[in-house]
Amino acid sequence: MSSQEDGAAEQPGPDTTVGPSISSSSSSLESDATTGDIITVTIGATVPTGFEHTAAEEVKEKIGVDARISKDRGRIYFPISTDKLFQVHLLRSVDNLFVVVEEYDDYQFKQSKEETLMELQQLASKLPWTNALEVWKLNRTLKKKKGYRKGGNGTKVKPNGESADAAVADTEQQEPPEAKATSAESQAKTESAPEAESSQQDSGEAAPEAKVMKFRVTCNRAGDKHSFSSNEAARDFGGAVQEFFQWKADMTKFDIEVLLNIHNVEVVIGIALTEESLHRRNISHFGPTTLRSTLCYGMLRLCKPQASDIILDPMCGTGAIPLEGAIEFNSSFYVAGDNYDMAVNRTVNNICHIQKRRADKGSAPGLPIDTVRWDLCNLPIRTSSVDIIITDMPFGKRMGSRKKNWDLYPSCLREMARVCRPGSGKAVLLTQDKKCFSKAISRIGGLWRKLHTVWVNVGGLHAGVYLLKRTGAVFGQTPEDVYESRGTVNAQGDEKDDKELSEVTSGV
Repeated sequence: MSSQEDGAAEQPGPDTTVGPSISSSSSSLESDATTGDIITVTIGATVPTGFEHTAAEEVKEKIGVDARISKDRGRIYFPISTDKLFQVHLLRSVDNLFVVVEEYDDYQFKQSKEETLMELQQLASKLPWTNALEVWKLNRTLKKKKGYRKGGNGTKVKPNGESADAAVADTEQQEPPEAKATSAESQAKTESAPEAESSQQDSGEAAPEAKVMKFRVTCNRAGDKHSFSSNEAARDFGGAVQEFFQWKADMTKFDIEVLLNIHNVEVVIGIALTEESLHRRNISHFGPTTLRSTLCYGMLRLCKPQASDIILDPMCGTGAIPLEGAIEFNSSFYVAGDNYDMAVNRTVNNICHIQKRRADKGSAPGLPIDTVRWDLCNLPIRTSSVDIIITDMPFGKRMGSRKKNWDLYPSCLREMARVCRPGSGKAVLLTQDKKCFSKAISRIGGLWRKLHTVWVNVGGLHAGVYLLKRTGAVFGQTPEDVYESRGTVNAQGDEKDDKELSEVTSGV
């Protein structure tokens, strides 16, 4: 604690030298805002782990630029110009978006914690903030135009991984970040609010916004060779950012969120462009195991839906997968079903929520989706009538049990094979019970062929997304079917023999 206090006490020294830099940054921002100059920046995006390549493909398809996949799984980076910034909000595979201030591929951390934290403090005043802040302001304008929010304060869901917010105590009144001081001396005197305000009035260049800009710093760190914690890095870096911009720290009602992402020796500093994860976009009625919409989109892209395809989700839960498909791949028709009344009701409510939202925006409210309550192992669907089956199977943790999965998985895979078109049908199945799933596939290998597996992180669990191809074998005529039917006949025969034996015994 003493070292932290010493570091804080040394801050005013460098702060007096960076005063002109703050002034020039503000003038640059105002110049860009007034002239409308087009600048190119790097956008970072967090994506579902395992679907980085899928997200990169979507960026290439919708924005027309090549995305770079980070060493840290679950992140991609791509360039974009400010005149095309609105396009980043059309991406369906990304959870959170941020504009990169600076990135270091091989950052050399000091050996001692004190030296490292001091270096992070000094880094804040050396970063090229101007373009990133301009993009943040433009993004804020775009979101207001689209009605994403009414004000600047919003709460943001913490991203996965170790994260911490910079808890910087500050009770003094501070000037807005756009305000310009007349000289380096006046910049160094920003501890006194009245003096700062008077200097703004004298210069006549005060920003139009009267409120103080609020911020927080979030540190996401991965790696075991760091001498500091995420909380310490966020606290010290956040303190330096506060000294540099004269912003006010607020952990919940912040206007701007500065990100400090550290993955081993890779360091990326950015400014968040999303207030909460985009994976919540479709669901209003959540269940115990609701899938993220971004993960649903990745699963849908795996099976490449075509026009007029019939797509089935036999264990729909809250309807996250068919809803995402009906919105993004709306040339196909989706049938969602579950054996629990509550799950079916949640799906219906989520569909109604999307329809109402579309109607309020003036769009056609209809969606190519229907909902049914059914028995998974006895679907009321004709044989060989479904093109694609895509579902989130029970992991055996929060829903069902591992023991029940050993009976459920083979049964549902057989029923899926029955309704799926031989030779052309596909299935995309998500499960964390990998051992049980592999055994079930091996038992009915004549009906399904495994093409590809994507390993993903689902709520901290290591799960697999399996892409299966329906073989050309006719259901009911494979060796596995013959074996199964013989087993059924033998079981029935054994039951009959046991019954006759019991009758004879009772007669004796």
